[in-house]
Amino acid sequence: MKSNYNKQPYIEVKGYENNHSWQGYGNIVGEVLRAAGGLKGERTIIAVDFYPAVRTEELKENIIDKLQGDLIIFTDEDIFETNEYITDKIAEYMTDDRVFGIMCHLNFKDFINADKLNEVSRKISEAKGRIVVYGVAACLLVKPDIHIYADMARWEIQQRYRSGEISNWKHDNFKDDALVKYKRGFFFEWRIADRYKKERMDSFNYVLDTNLRNNPKMITGEAYIQGLRQAAGQPFRVVPFFDPGVWGGQWMKDICDLERDTENYAWCFDCVPEENSLLLKVGEIIAEIPSIDLVFKYPRELLGDKVHARFGTEFPIRFDFLDTMGGQNLSLQVHPLTEYIQEKFGMNYTQDESYYLLDAKEDGCVYLGVRADTSKEEFFSDLEKAQQGIMDFPAEKHVNKFKAKKHDHFLIPAGTAHCSGDNTMVLEISSTPFIFTFKLWDWGRLGLDGKPRPIHLEHGKAVLQFDRNTEWVEKNLINKIEILSEGDGWKEERTGLHEREFIETRRHWFSSAVSHDTNGGVNVINLVEGREAVVESADGRFEPFKVHYAETFIIPASVGKYTIRPCGESEGKTIGTIKAYVRT
Repeated sequence: MKSNYNKQPYIEVKGYENNHSWQGYGNIVGEVLRAAGGLKGERTIIAVDFYPAVRTEELKENIIDKLQGDLIIFTDEDIFETNEYITDKIAEYMTDDRVFGIMCHLNFKDFINADKLNEVSRKISEAKGRIVVYGVAACLLVKPDIHIYADMARWEIQQRYRSGEISNWKHDNFKDDALVKYKRGFFFEWRIADRYKKERMDSFNYVLDTNLRNNPKMITGEAYIQGLRQAAGQPFRVVPFFDPGVWGGQWMKDICDLERDTENYAWCFDCVPEENSLLLKVGEIIAEIPSIDLVFKYPRELLGDKVHARFGTEFPIRFDFLDTMGGQNLSLQVHPLTEYIQEKFGMNYTQDESYYLLDAKEDGCVYLGVRADTSKEEFFSDLEKAQQGIMDFPAEKHVNKFKAKKHDHFLIPAGTAHCSGDNTMVLEISSTPFIFTFKLWDWGRLGLDGKPRPIHLEHGKAVLQFDRNTEWVEKNLINKIEILSEGDGWKEERTGLHEREFIETRRHWFSSAVSHDTNGGVNVINLVEGREAVVESADGRFEPFKVHYAETFIIPASVGKYTIRPCGESEGKTIGTIKAYVRT
């Protein structure tokens, strides 16, 4: 059957159909010059603010030079300290580890050179005519008459890291491996850039989408804010992205209609707002912005008061796909305990998770918890020998292996050894602290870059819980399914998560409309069975929203009561959803 999975979901911004969007450098420059020409006075200041990783030369050649400034300032060179100074200043946050650092609490102001700032400030104060300031944190230097914010999806930044096209901000590490670049981005650049952005979102006159080379789109700040406001009050999807991996499989190629020539697809980030993007259709132009902007701007409407009070401007629920159908086992791994991630890395909460099986072959399995007859000493002794190449790690001697079938749900509180085996298709439902996976054994493989994938035995030794043995896992973590209520054409089940985890999951089977209520907290839902469904407002506050098999969608807290029912080819058939929300 032909895939109906939507890879490019967008939000149509109402009321901003005309004169609020432009595509192509010529049209964009023309609009900025038109706006500047309408300003009166001896001086006009235009600031083009960059998120780190913007293609500087492309924007300089096609926008900055065309604005014909009487004075042009490039912040990266003209006000900030040297690359070496900044690298030394953040060394304690970066650590010597290839993957893990510590969250940086600094701001862009901490990296400005006072002498440079004084000199540039003098030039600006004396200048007349058109002043153009561009680069990272441009508005630390001026209060502009026209403020353009140049942005891109975080996933696009990672692609540029991988290809070697860019270095990290204020660094020349073009040849560093992608994990090292990602670490500096994650623990340093994105922290300070997001703090800066959050403070200034209402001041953007224009938002510039720089994701595609030589194909920019620009929308007004008004349309940008309206798009975020709409998203905070209706069901929506973020833009999924798909990525190959050494263990990747073939299932998503068919279900999600992906490029068949790619060897495999291992991951799909189907709902990770810190990494994904939002598409806003303004007039006839679709602009791509980071979806985390919605969390920054409307956290209470999106998350709800109680979730916002606990997590701030972070989106705490993550849905992603792990495809090993026709592939290989994931790496055997463990996630840090809460106190460990707080003390070692400066994070607020850890990665508790679960595996919901969208599909599995006859031999599909999940490795979960340690065997009752193993010991910590023997377990890590064998891992160390495997790491030294003396032997392969005898995983089934130490770790429980359970058969897995479609619609099984395995719960994985932090500290539990786990991985999915080959020939499984996992919907991973978890909390969202990104990269904090301690790999214990990777089955002797190299990564797609030809390098050994990082192993973290010392971290694993500190957090792996050996009381999560066979008996405990079977009692607490596998298919803890409880029927909560049922009626004519529907049934609601509780499927988890474990009491140590803050996420609750509910599964509904239904052939007619099912009533839901956000109860003041954000809901994240996936259509795990059935071709198509429609989400409808109980009071008409949003238009009907269609979803398709395997699509993840977000219901903001502000939505309140809503229904989901089968539609189209699924009309009258029994279909299923799984819903996650934060226990409060």
